Parts: sequence; structure tokens; C-alpha cells
Amino acid sequence: MIRVPARVPGHDYEVVIGDNLLLQADAHLPGLPGAEKAFVVADQEVASRYLEPLARAIGRRSLTPIHIPIPRGEEAKSLQVADALYRQLALQEAHRADAIVALGGGVAGDLAGFVAATYMRGLPFVQVPTTLTAQVDAAIGGKTAVNLPEGKNLVGSFHQPVAVLADVSTLTTLPDREFRSGLAEVAKYALSLDPDLLEILEARTGDVIGRERSTLQEIVARCVSAKAQIVAADERDEGRRMVLNYGHTLGHALERIDSFSGRSHGEAVAEGMVFAAKLSEQVGVARPGLCNRTQRLLKSLGLGGGGSLPSAEQVLEAMRLDKKYRAGMRFVLLEDVCRPRIVEDVPEDVVRETLEGSP
Repeated sequence: MIRVPARVPGHDYEVVIGDNLLLQADAHLPGLPGAEKAFVVADQEVASRYLEPLARAIGRRSLTPIHIPIPRGEEAKSLQVADALYRQLALQEAHRADAIVALGGGVAGDLAGFVAATYMRGLPFVQVPTTLTAQVDAAIGGKTAVNLPEGKNLVGSFHQPVAVLADVSTLTTLPDREFRSGLAEVAKYALSLDPDLLEILEARTGDVIGRERSTLQEIVARCVSAKAQIVAADERDEGRRMVLNYGHTLGHALERIDSFSGRSHGEAVAEGMVFAAKLSEQVGVARPGLCNRTQRLLKSLGLGGGGSLPSAEQVLEAMRLDKKYRAGMRFVLLEDVCRPRIVEDVPEDVVRETLEGSP
């Protein structure tokens, strides 16, 4: 079992990473003074696998577990579904001391966190991520949001969890595509922030792809530690935290163009990292070779080669809706692996040329 502190000013909490952690979740929940109920937000498929052991553990803390079901997939991240959750909390007489528990992937975490941030001006919130994407990225840092038809995560709030419990045994049941999608986020940390993690991915690919549990704990812990350090210094995403969006500017644009039903998040981010590496070379931030190394790593993890991109004009239009757009194109680029740089005002004609040169 590995414990990683997240020291956000005024909101310190702990990320606990272990095997079969759900069975002993009660031992790792923080004090919840005055809480009587724990509202577990999960879709039916996740609930059928993991709700029973989690509910038993919650019950041992003298809390009443109450499951609030949500739709499966990105469609759950909407104002309509959030409204349904608010009404369920009201009907179940939720109080400000009661906890909301997100059980599942990034969708459940983003939605439940947004509801926790806004219902009665804020309820305590526990993340229990069951996908690799959520364990290494989405469950950490307090970003909560829902989507609009016009774009991803456009309505949201910062609301830190009081604890994150990451049980790597849940990763062994993920479909291959979903697991590979999570590996894209792992690769993001490896390429942009953590050379030791990059070495693990390149030297122990078999253990990673084979989901060897001690290896999973190690890579989850390294990603969590990298993100926690950056969030502690920039909770509100006003500076350094932007480096966590390496590959995401194009990735989010592709998701929007696909109406969140085409490429998975990880597949879109993988495309985004290849593009960012090409752009880094194109504008002279990086020397030639970064893109080739990026493509080799992603290919070894079963990522990349996602087919042709939409037209450059479609992509540019979607990029202009990015939350970090500031009257010009802003990208996280790499000078080399693990040397990120935020580059302002990248000319659109250079972005277009790089897009048109992508396969």
C-alpha cells in the first residue's frame, strides 16, 4: 500500500493506492464529523462490480450507503444529470455533513464532484476511482465539471476531495481499450514530467501491458505524486498546472468534433501528444527526434495510429473553444522529454501546417 499526500493549501488530503483496497475502505476514510449518509454515485455496471464491498466498508463507519445511479459514459456529464442528482439528494434529505462518493471513472468523478461542490454550497467528497485514467489523473486535483453541447468541461468548479482511494485490483477487469486509454495519461506524465516513469514504461512494457499489480501500484503512485506536487503549487490552473494538459489541446478538440462518442479520451490525447511533439519540432522548441520517440512509446502501449484527423479548419475551430484559449493559440510543448514549456501565441498558420502534415 502506498500513501501519497496531496498538500493543497487549506485542503490537504491523502491518496491511498493499494490492492483490494475496496474491502478495507473504512480503514482509510478520513473523519467525517456529523455525517450520517454516504451517497455513492456510480453507473449500474460499476455498481454491479464494486458497490457491495464498498457499501459494507462504509457501513462499518456507521454511515448509511445510498446508491445514486447515473448513465454510463460521457453523456452523464451534463447539467440535466446533475439536476437529477440534486433532486435525489433533496429527496434523501442529504445534509451538509453527509458525503458524496464517486465510484467509477473520470465521468463519475467529474459529475459527482461538481454536484458535491454546488449542492448546499459544498459537501465532503470522496473519490474511489476504478479506471486507470481516473486513478492517475482525473480523481486528483479537485477539478469538477460537466459538459455543454458546445464543449467539454465548460461548467465546473474546483472542489478538492477529502480522500482518494485507488484500488488497482479494479484495473484488471477493464476492457483493453479502456486500459490503453488510461495508459495515454500515464504516458503524458512520463513524457512531460517524470523520467523515472518513462524508464518504467520503456523498459518494463510487458509488466505494464500485462497489468502486473505491483507495477500498476508504482505507476499510479508516480503519476499521483507528479500531479499532486503541481496542483499544490497551482490549484486554480493559472500557471504551472497547465503543463498537465500536454496533448490535451488537440485531444479535447477531437473529442468535441467526435461529439464525445468517437475516439476515447486517451486515444484523443495520444493523437494530441504526437501532434504537440511535431509542433514542438516545427516551432523550434525541440530538436528532431521527439516525435519519433513519442510515437515509439505510444505504439508500444497499444496507442497511436488512430487514423486521419479531421480537417485543419474543423480542428482550429474546436481549439478556439478551449478554456485556455487567450486570443491566440497556447500550447504545452516539450523542449525534450520531461522539459515542458507553455508557449503563447503559436501562429495559426503554423498550427494549420502541422495539422495538415499529420497522417
